[in-house]
Amino acid sequence: MKKVVAVASGGGHWVQLLRIRPAFEGMSVQFISTNAGYASQVDQPLHVVTDANMWEKLKLVKMFFEVAYIIFKVKPDFVITTGAAPGYAAIMFGKLLGAKTIWIDSVANSETLSSSGKRAKRWADVWLTQWPHLVDEANGLKTWGSVL
Repeated sequence: MKKVVAVASGGGHWVQLLRIRPAFEGMSVQFISTNAGYASQVDQPLHVVTDANMWEKLKLVKMFFEVAYIIFKVKPDFVITTGAAPGYAAIMFGKLLGAKTIWIDSVANSETLSSSGKRAKRWADVWLTQWPHLVDEANGLKTWGSVL
């Protein structure tokens, strides 16, 4: 059975990730997020990591180590994320282990890609925005629709 690690920060990132759960049917799924309360919303394991962003350097380093530990322990076949920082860390470490990686930039980023989304290009096998006007096929940025 294929193993998937699905990753999202809190709020809208998490809501969007839950909306694509049917795509994981028949796979072994584990989730990573920043909110322990989300465990009641999923039937699979939820790993909770430190909530951090680029302005909180020490917390960000801690979160990267937490995500790395989970990814190296689970050894997923696929890593999919709707962002933000924990998702970036997960696709980076997943890619290093040979996992297929998918980045879906948050629908909230309607004018430009998120900071993490811009950096994700390097690590994502599939790099997506939910806004058609942001598509940049020449650079590999596509859209498959939104997950509203």
